[in-house]
Amino acid sequence: MSGHSKWHSIKHKKARVDAARGRVFTRLIKELTVSARMGGGDPDMNPRLRTAIQAAKGANMPAKNIDNAIKKGTGELPGVVYEEVVYEGYGPNGVALYMNAMTDNKNRTVAEIRHLLSKNGGNLGESGCVAWIFEKKGYIKVEKANYDEEELFLISAEAGAEDMKTEEEEYYEIFSEVDQLESVRSALEEKGVVVSVAEMTMIPQNTVKLEDKSAEQMLKLMDALDDHDDIQEVFANFDIDDEVFAKAAG
Repeated sequence: MSGHSKWHSIKHKKARVDAARGRVFTRLIKELTVSARMGGGDPDMNPRLRTAIQAAKGANMPAKNIDNAIKKGTGELPGVVYEEVVYEGYGPNGVALYMNAMTDNKNRTVAEIRHLLSKNGGNLGESGCVAWIFEKKGYIKVEKANYDEEELFLISAEAGAEDMKTEEEEYYEIFSEVDQLESVRSALEEKGVVVSVAEMTMIPQNTVKLEDKSAEQMLKLMDALDDHDDIQEVFANFDIDDEVFAKAAG
């Protein structure tokens, strides 16, 4: 299983723990604010904002918090101005790292990320150094226990999905072009399907196999980056066998 699927599994389990500390809300508020600033406060005219609102509701964020975050983005309420920044670099054994961040101080953020990478066997690279390895896609997760695989695939494919994977134990993973993400999700929800996750992701076109110490170091680095307040998403192209993964993660 690739780093994409493995790390998504960890990330969404972590999200349930992080929610108790308010970390999920912090990230969602940043995304709501930036989405509204860039595309306007009307979700019907701003697909990115619509996706952010759905994610916020899925995390049980109060409607008032969502509304305030949007208004800060449109300038109706005062608030911190966040900038979107992409950082690229390498982890142990040359694993490619693509990091989406939102920050109000780029100098501080880049220094902190450079430190985290160097501390954990990686280094920061130039813009564009690893972007070519990844392909941007829409990503949806649906619980397996509740739905028939063939029926779910037909609904998704008719709405524009490109692929559906079943390797993950608890979830179906549905992939689409980014501009088809909303139509696929809407089609599923219209049929009564509960969508657990709907977001943009980056799929690696090739992977780097990691064993033992390198695998452990890579997961430690991913965890450290994911815990950074300014990092919204981390994508990597590592591949770890299930047995090695379980040992390293444990």
